[in-house]
Order: sequence, then C-alpha cells, then structure tokens
Amino acid sequence: MTQIDNGTWVLIADGEKALFLENKTDGQDPFFEVFREEEQDNPPNREQAANRPGRFNDGPSVHRSAVADTDWHELAKDRFAHDLADILYKQAHKGRFSKLVIVAPPNTLGELRQELHQEVTQKVIGEVPKTLTNHPIDEIEKIVSSELAAA
Repeated sequence: MTQIDNGTWVLIADGEKALFLENKTDGQDPFFEVFREEEQDNPPNREQAANRPGRFNDGPSVHRSAVADTDWHELAKDRFAHDLADILYKQAHKGRFSKLVIVAPPNTLGELRQELHQEVTQKVIGEVPKTLTNHPIDEIEKIVSSELAAA
C-alpha cells in the first residue's frame, strides 16, 4: 500500500492537459490542491496535416508509392510529455517535492516514463494508468487513493 503523505505531488496528465496537485493532508483522507495547470493547443491531425500524402518514384518505372503523412497530433502529445518531464526535473532539482504520483493514460504514462530524469523517477511512489484530467478534484482524490491502496 502506497501512502500519499502531506506534500506529495500528484501529476494528472493526458497528451494535452496536465494538473499539478499537492496533497495538503495525510494519506488517510487526502486533500489535493491544484497549484499549476499546463495545457497544449493541439488540434486534430487533419487540421495540422498537409492536403495529400507525398509520393515518390520507385525507380525508372512509372510506378509511384505514397508516403505516410506525419502524425502531427501524436508528435505534439510526445512533445508535451517531454515538456512535463522537464518541468518535473526543474522542480525536483529545486527540492520542491520529495514524492510524486503520476496519473495518466497508459500511452502518456509510457511516454513520461521514457522522458523522466533519474532525479524524478527516484521520487515516483506510484502510477495510476487512467485518464482523470477532466474529473473533479474530489473524485481524483478518491480514485488515486483507492488505486494506490490496491497496489
């Protein structure tokens, strides 16, 4: 069972939005307070992509092949994970938190894991693979507490 002590940071993130919360009470009855919010303007891929996929010749023949278009939406999500990892590293380096719980959908959680600096990963006491960015804070408190208690 993982305990969310007073002062533990909880990062609630998805590919486009992140809430930085801090537990202001003990682990028995956590009270999370939002102290920072990050949001990325990431329109759907169809609004960021070129009109048509590119094509190239396959040599001297008349045959041409299509080139897959870049998924700009997915790239922006990956970049957002990198930005969040950078914020966490800077705050950890300043000694702003000693324990961290990360709550994110599995794909975002995986991206964050890859991007986190060792100084931050040493402070991670729990992970919850769920999307909670649009939940009310009191629901987040209950869900995170029950998920960590079951772990």
